[in-house]
Amino acid sequence: MEAWKEKIAGNWNIIKGKIKQQYGDMTDNDLTYVEGKEDELLGRIQKASGKTKEEVKEWIDKL
Repeated sequence: MEAWKEKIAGNWNIIKGKIKQQYGDMTDNDLTYVEGKEDELLGRIQKASGKTKEEVKEWIDKL
């Protein structure tokens, strides 16, 4: 499993809070974590942030 996926699975509530601080227009529905659908979640974050998929992964790894 990729590092960013492991980080999401282990610390989702903390990461979700940081994402909401950074991108206040994201809702709880946007940030719903479902195991196995991490790429879908990544796409929603990518759309809200305007970052590339790789940039979002790196940002999550740094949280």
